Amino acid sequence: MTDPTQPPGARPRSPELAGFRREIDAIDDQIVDLLARRFGVARAVAAYKAPRGIPVVIAERVEEVKARTRARGEAQGIDPAFMTALYDLIVDATCALEERLIGAPPAP
Repeated sequence: MTDPTQPPGARPRSPELAGFRREIDAIDDQIVDLLARRFGVARAVAAYKAPRGIPVVIAERVEEVKARTRARGEAQGIDPAFMTALYDLIVDATCALEERLIGAPPAP
């Protein structure tokens, strides 16, 4: 049922829904903060790798991270395909950051 006091297409006003939205917003804030921490560590990793000639992409480590997070997500009821897609994005962005910082050519 629509609320006749609201314009068409307006979000419903519901205290319960507003509470859920606040909770989701807080979780999203935490996710962004954790991603910022992850990228901060990636900057430190790049600073470590650069003078030692360590390559940005170490395929075994990339696969280890993706497999571990996929399994952890699945154990929590998260679709493994989603976890794979998410960590493909996260790992690709992290490697791209390291490549920019080190000045290495992008991995194939």
